[in-house]
Amino acid sequence: MKRLLLLGLCLLLCPTGYASGKGKRLKAPEKTILKMVDPDATPETKALYANLWCIGLDGVMFGHHDYPSYGIGWKGDKDRSDVKDIVGSHPAVYSLDMAGIDDTKIRHIQEAYKRGGVCMLVWHQSNPLTEGPGKKYPVGTAWDNTKVVDRILREGSPMNLKYKARLDDVAEAFRKMVDEKGRPIPVIFRPLHEHTQTWNWWGRSATTDREFIAFWRFIVSYLRDTKDVHNVIYAISPQMDAVYDDPVERLLFRWPGDQWVDFIGMDCYHGRNTAAFESNVQAMVEVRGLRHKPVGITETGLENDHKADYWTQDVLRVLRGEPCAMVVAWRNDNPRHAYGPYPSDASAEDFKLFDADEWTLLERDLPDMYSMPKNVTVK
Repeated sequence: MKRLLLLGLCLLLCPTGYASGKGKRLKAPEKTILKMVDPDATPETKALYANLWCIGLDGVMFGHHDYPSYGIGWKGDKDRSDVKDIVGSHPAVYSLDMAGIDDTKIRHIQEAYKRGGVCMLVWHQSNPLTEGPGKKYPVGTAWDNTKVVDRILREGSPMNLKYKARLDDVAEAFRKMVDEKGRPIPVIFRPLHEHTQTWNWWGRSATTDREFIAFWRFIVSYLRDTKDVHNVIYAISPQMDAVYDDPVERLLFRWPGDQWVDFIGMDCYHGRNTAAFESNVQAMVEVRGLRHKPVGITETGLENDHKADYWTQDVLRVLRGEPCAMVVAWRNDNPRHAYGPYPSDASAEDFKLFDADEWTLLERDLPDMYSMPKNVTVK
């Protein structure tokens, strides 16, 4: 598929020194029908969704949060990332936060899309009830689990109207995500991530089952039906850090309904507990079959605690051959808070082996993610 057999030829023919998957069109092994939350999604968004289903059969995309904005020892450098500094290619998936979205982040999305990459947004949204200037952390932040969702769900209430105005801003940001021809750029959106946890105001300590499900549907319906946003793939992503008695049940915790979720992710900060990673990956693969939806690891990594063979032994060994669309490392903010590889990291040489393996996909290795793969229909 990529480097090991073609590397010598590539060095002769490619000035950048790597094989490229660009232009390749994926094909499902059998005729497949997928259903999206938004039947009116743009053609490119439907194509990306279909490719998220298919690509896991071909390999796993590596992603990194905030990679073009900063890294270890640099900030704001043009066309740079810690991963590119090591292996010469950006990650395949650009993860970023909808909180604080601005023209710079949108430009990074446009640049990643132009190169053929995939973009995914998480949302650390502030608590709309307690937010405001001069508050002491965590008051008013996403980490303030003061109950508020019940108020948001009361149609016409002050908190309901305030939250709709927030979603208006989100919709406007999605509308700005366009290519050079003005066409909407498809993005994956995780509006209520880690809802299995207690730290957030949309999580299990601050909402009932019924409230969370209603809130998820409210967000999706408002963006899709009221604001006519049609370039979004909606992803749910429970946190899965340990070995659980029933990991499938946890992955489907407070499931909003098959018609309300496109992509099933998981945030897996398992540390050195590879048994937890293995168990949860197997459960995720099972859920892929049960719900007939693409799956992926939407956050993971060790906080600057990488052993020398972390990427090949703790990550790739578990994912090889599994239909997992992506594995995304959290951000590299500073040497004490770095989840992905960087040139001086203990795992940098191992990441080169990870990258060279035929099962891993960086940006340069991607097929055409925005053309419909063969044998797939998306409704």
